[in-house]
Amino acid sequence: MRAVLDACVLYPTVLREILIGVAQAGLYRPLWSERILEEWARATLKLGAVEETFARGEIAALKAAFPAAMVAPRPGLEARLHLPDKDDIHVLACAIAGSADAIITLNASDFPRGTLAAEGLARRDPDGFLWELWSGDPNPVARVLETVRAEAERLSGQPQPLRALLKRARLPRLGKALAG
Repeated sequence: MRAVLDACVLYPTVLREILIGVAQAGLYRPLWSERILEEWARATLKLGAVEETFARGEIAALKAAFPAAMVAPRPGLEARLHLPDKDDIHVLACAIAGSADAIITLNASDFPRGTLAAEGLARRDPDGFLWELWSGDPNPVARVLETVRAEAERLSGQPQPLRALLKRARLPRLGKALAG
């Protein structure tokens, strides 16, 4: 499966680390564009210049780790597309140009299912997407989750129970499935 990661799932960190971790495990192929990555970097600016610098370093590392993930804009494509928020058209254009199967986003209202279906795309929320990957092959997803949990604990110096961490990362369904 090929999936475009919207900027809203690349920032915050825990969600991004989980999505990238399962991509590294080979469970799907991530896609993005320069503009999506730039949106992520700009979103961190509200936390200060240091956070933006850190994000740009993370972006450089992602580009190196996933060189085939970068989708170049297709001239004229955006002009024929329509979404409720015109500022999201570039994400849809990236998905079409990259022959994606889905767009992973938290912004359901900005990506109507009918509009995406007409382009052969699905809209997936990260919780449902990751739950489905876990349901199909729990071991690699569980390994990624434990790695991310351990790193969050190391960085915070505080215990990070997995279910609570996933809930804060807007992954309650996945957290509930793992707990029960």
